[in-house]
Amino acid sequence: MKLIDLHTHTSASDGTDSPSALVKKAHAAALAALAVTDHDTLSGLEEAEETGRSLGIRVIRGCELSTGTEHGEVHILGLWLPRKAQSLQDQLVQLRRKRAERNARIVDRLRGLGLAISLEDVREVAQGESVGRPHIAEVLLRKGYVKDLRQAFVDYLGSHGKAFVPKEVLEPETAVRLLAQLGATVCLAHPMLQKYPRGWLEGFTGRLAGYGLTAVEAWHSEHSEADVRACLALARRFGLGLSGGSDYHGGNKPGICLGVGRGGLRICLEVLEALEARRRAQGLPC
Repeated sequence: MKLIDLHTHTSASDGTDSPSALVKKAHAAALAALAVTDHDTLSGLEEAEETGRSLGIRVIRGCELSTGTEHGEVHILGLWLPRKAQSLQDQLVQLRRKRAERNARIVDRLRGLGLAISLEDVREVAQGESVGRPHIAEVLLRKGYVKDLRQAFVDYLGSHGKAFVPKEVLEPETAVRLLAQLGATVCLAHPMLQKYPRGWLEGFTGRLAGYGLTAVEAWHSEHSEADVRACLALARRFGLGLSGGSDYHGGNKPGICLGVGRGGLRICLEVLEALEARRRAQGLPC
């Protein structure tokens, strides 16, 4: 059975593998295809595609956008992004600017707590253009203020941490419409990672389907079998396609491996082929 992974991250955002290293790992793992879906940046896609061509592994152009709801963040994946995506690039520039402002506020709060950390330290850790909390967490770890990355988020950077600053994000409808207008397959990422009021997720998904949502990420490293069944039912209800991925971040998410997640993830090539069939039916390129 040929396997794929449609949700991965590189050092262009908050992963630890370079785009080329990620594709080489996918090749070593005998994956038939993978999507590179970095947060708020497309900067690693060309390198990943070039490596994919040299190794004979298919690389799908993607990205992941954070959106805000009354019940917390919801993430949206765009797959099969076109090479010319100026409207998206313009929006990503704004999102990265807001990230930079947030990073500065977090660092100020950490310094106010007596931790000797600077934005220069964070920039030295970050290898890509999308810089965020995982890079700040790495600085805290390197300086010995925390014992591991988890403690950095629990004590300082998470929603209940001492230096937490809320993130400015897109409205879900805006993100979905933006990606759909570019001809992307628009996928609701890992929808079962949060608990919502009864019926909320169904109503939310149905509303986004009206703006161009086309798929649900059913298979994910943190989804249980019950979660997968719930996603399958959600997709059937609104006539949506199915996707899946490990959400691999390299060393920033220890224990999650490319293609297999925590060991039991299996996303077969037929999932990709079904998404491609949907795109062809819509007159979209694959």
